[in-house]
Amino acid sequence: MVLASGGYPLLNAMWTMFIFFGWIIWIWLLFTVFSDLFRRNDVSGWGKAGWVFFMLVLPFVGVLVYLVGQGSAMGERQSERQQAAVRRYETAQHNGSNGQSASEITKAKVLLDSGTITTDEFETLKAKALAS
Repeated sequence: MVLASGGYPLLNAMWTMFIFFGWIIWIWLLFTVFSDLFRRNDVSGWGKAGWVFFMLVLPFVGVLVYLVGQGSAMGERQSERQQAAVRRYETAQHNGSNGQSASEITKAKVLLDSGTITTDEFETLKAKALAS
C-alpha cells in the first residue's frame, strides 16, 4: 500500500503537482511567445526562423531572452489586437440589426393601429428604420 510506505507521500504528491503545473505554465508560455512571434509583422521570415531555432535549441534561455527583449511590446501588441477585435465587434453590431430598428417599427405599428398615422406614413417610418 502506497500510503503505508515510508517516506513522505504527501510531499511526493505535492512535488508531482508542482512539476505538473510547472509544465502547464511552461507550455502556456511557449504558446504565448510563439503566437506573439508569428503574429508580428515587423520580423522577417528568417528572423522568425532564427527565433524558433534559438528557442528549440536553448528553450529556457531563448524564451527568457524573448520575454526580456519583447515583454512590454508583447503586452502592447496584445492590447492592440484586443482593441481591434472590440472595434470590429462594435462595427458589426452597429451595422447589423441591433434591435433599434425593430423597436421603431413596433412603435410605428402601434401608431398605425391606433389611427394616428396613415399606411403611407407607416411605410415611410418603416423604410427609415430599416435604412438606419
